Formats: sequence, structure tokens, C-alpha cells
Amino acid sequence: MYKILTLNNISLKGLERLPRDKYEIASELAHPDGILVRSAKMHDMEIPETVKAIGRAGAGVNNIPVDKMSRRGVPVFNAPGANANAVKELVLAGMLLAARNICQGWDFARSLEGSDEEINKATEAGKKNFAGFELPGRTLGVIGLGAIGVLVANAARALGMNVIGYDPLITVERAWQLSSDVQQASSGDEVMSRSDFVTLHVPLNDHTRGLINADRIDLMNKQGVLLNFSRAGIIDDQAVVRALDEGRLWAYVCDFPSNLLKNHPRVITLPHLGASTAEAEENCAVMVADQLRDFLENGNIRNSVNFPELVMPRSGDGDRLTVANANVPNMLGQISTALAESGLNIQDMYNKSKGEIAYTLVDVEGRIPEEATARIRGIDGVLNVRVIS
Repeated sequence: MYKILTLNNISLKGLERLPRDKYEIASELAHPDGILVRSAKMHDMEIPETVKAIGRAGAGVNNIPVDKMSRRGVPVFNAPGANANAVKELVLAGMLLAARNICQGWDFARSLEGSDEEINKATEAGKKNFAGFELPGRTLGVIGLGAIGVLVANAARALGMNVIGYDPLITVERAWQLSSDVQQASSGDEVMSRSDFVTLHVPLNDHTRGLINADRIDLMNKQGVLLNFSRAGIIDDQAVVRALDEGRLWAYVCDFPSNLLKNHPRVITLPHLGASTAEAEENCAVMVADQLRDFLENGNIRNSVNFPELVMPRSGDGDRLTVANANVPNMLGQISTALAESGLNIQDMYNKSKGEIAYTLVDVEGRIPEEATARIRGIDGVLNVRVIS
């Protein structure tokens, strides 16, 4: 019986992927095998040594101590793309809100007082203050062409916009999904200089923090619109406000309110609604529950932010060994030798690495004795060893 600790309310559709005859699931559990989390902050949490994997029902993992888990040989899974449509729709809504001054116009209309005739007269007199512009023919720049960025780019093309995209790490899968009409930029600066709208779809890390700063904002077309539905910190908010105040930007739309932004007349701040749909929450929960289950029961790795992608069909009916270790030479040789010294014949073996972490699956004939796993655990650089019967 596997024990799963939930740190947030996880969609029932996701939890249903973990059969009750094999899984005990609760918000309070001793010695859990896995953790399912959405937004709960885990950096100051005492994570039990029994935890073998963590599943984040969403894309970002800033709330999880990934480096610490890597040092323990614990994979952290996420659900990239599961909330992509929800975020795409919000980006499109943000462009329309900004282009047509909808929020400002709504505030004006709600403030009107008097008789219907007086309100009608004030409406006709005031509407000229909220004139906007249309999207077709405008250029949208997309920085980050993952699951969300590709959907946004394709949807913008369908609306008649020109689209330019930049992502030096775009995958072959995403490239195939991207509309052939989307133009390729050679740098983020090129995107900024050619775009009327710029939307960002990148994770927050040391490389992307402050990615859009004053210098890059200066490159944008005058009266441009910036949209940030990724993470706070990717855009320098102080630089954005200066550009808005000086009339160099038309609007800023983001999902991260602050005292600096929330009352600015040219800023639309939303309460982190990007993935806040029932469909997105269900999709994320189902995806991450499936990944967690496949790891616990088979050792397979899909969509881990700190481990390599590694899926191997089971060979025969013997035990399976999983080994997480530092990515250093001669690990496979030492693992194979330890198994051979215990008289075990290897049926199949698969090894991959990602950064400083390497991961190995080994199927053997028969049962793996404790002496073999103890020998492997003793190898310098081994982080975690598990036997799946």
C-alpha cells in the first residue's frame, strides 16, 4: 500500500487515478511515499525521508525545494501543458481588455449616476475617452514556445495578427505544433523591437529573472502592450510603470497584483487566474497522478523537472531496480558488478542523465536480495535505490 500526502485540495478526477486498493490518500499522513501539491510552500517544510516522489499539479515548481530533492534522489513531477488552454484564453482576453480599454470603460460606466437619460448622455459624451484599436494586422511577440506559447501564437494567427516567436530551447514536438505562419526571431531583443504586443511564457529562474527590463522595454513599438501570465519577477515592474507614465507603453496586463501595480490606470492586474479553471485543475491532477503512480509502481519518469525522461517496459516477472545517482563515470559498471556478485542476471537496463542527475532502471531475473541493494547504496555518488517487485 502506497501512502500519498496531499498538501492542497487535489481534483477528485486526479485522485481517482490512484486506486484505493493500492493507495492511501490523506492530508495528514505519517511516512508518506509521495506528495501531491498545488500551491503550498514546501521550502520550510520537513519533508519525510520516506518520500520517494513529489507531484506538482501545475507547471511551476517554485514552491518546491527541487535542489534539495535532487540531492536526495527524489524526482519532482509537474504537469506541463495541462493548463495551457486556460492560460491561452486568458492571454487572448488580456489583449482584448487592453486594446479596447474595457476595464477602464467598465469602471466609467459603473460610476455613472442619475436618470437613465442622464446616464445615456454621459455615456455618449465619455465614450471617446476609451477608444481603442483592433488586433488584426498588429504583431504579437511570444517569448517562450512551450505548450502555452504555441497555443497563444496559433490563436493569435487565427485572429489575424502577425506573430513572431523566440525560444532557443523549443522542442521538436512544439515546433511541429506551431503554425508555419509564425515568424522566427533570433533573440528576445528582436521580438521586443518588432512587436505591438509581447507575451511571456517562460519559467522564473536565474536566467529569466528581470528578463524584461528598462532597456528591452525601450525597444518595443511605442504604445505597445506587455502581458505576463508566467511569473512575477520576469518583468521589472518599476521599469514598466515608468514606461507607462511616460507614454511609451499603452498597457500592462499581468496576473500578479502589487501595491505598485494594482491601482495604476494603465495596468490590468488579475488575481493569478492563469490556470484557475475546473478543466485545468482536473487536467493537471490527472496528469501528475498518472506520472506519480507510474513512478511508484514501475520506476518510470515522465515530466520530471529534475530527472531525465526514462520509460522502460517491464521485462519478465523479476524485480526491477531503480537507482538515482550523481552523473559521474563508471556508475553503470559498478551497479552491474554489484548485481552480478549477487548472482543476478540482467534482462534489460536503461540509463539516462539530466544535468548532475543520472537515473537507471534494471530488470533482473528473480528477486533482488537486500545484500545487493545494500552494496549499491554503498557506491559513492548513489543517491537513492529502490526495488519494485
